[in-house]
Amino acid sequence: MPRFASVLLVDPRGWLLLQERDEHPVISPDCWSLVGGHVDEGEDPDDAAYRELAEETGLRLAPPALRLWREYPVVHPAYGTDDLIRVYAAATTATDADIVLGEGRQIVFVEPATLPALRIGDAARRILPEFLASDRYQELIR
Repeated sequence: MPRFASVLLVDPRGWLLLQERDEHPVISPDCWSLVGGHVDEGEDPDDAAYRELAEETGLRLAPPALRLWREYPVVHPAYGTDDLIRVYAAATTATDADIVLGEGRQIVFVEPATLPALRIGDAARRILPEFLASDRYQELIR
């Protein structure tokens, strides 16, 4: 089963760091999604979360900043696989100006109220509402 590590960073306003993917990825092209990606063979998923965050955004956090929030089994029709996504979450004081775009069209903090107007990828469409309704999100915005 392919594994993925995704990261949700929450800024002091309660906005979420999301990636607008371009047309190139197999999974959710041209959609908004969570920052993250594949866990490499033999790699610990926790390590993958930190690596993916740094590769895609330039943000480098030191463990244990990212805390596992939840695991999600998902089907990726583009690959024809059932996969597991581990979602990590943390508060941050980073801003859009701190992001160094590593892939996609843009990676920015998004106001949760604007999510319904965005084209959201399948996994993120499932994960984001649950995260926003969670105790973990409430902890991060305090």
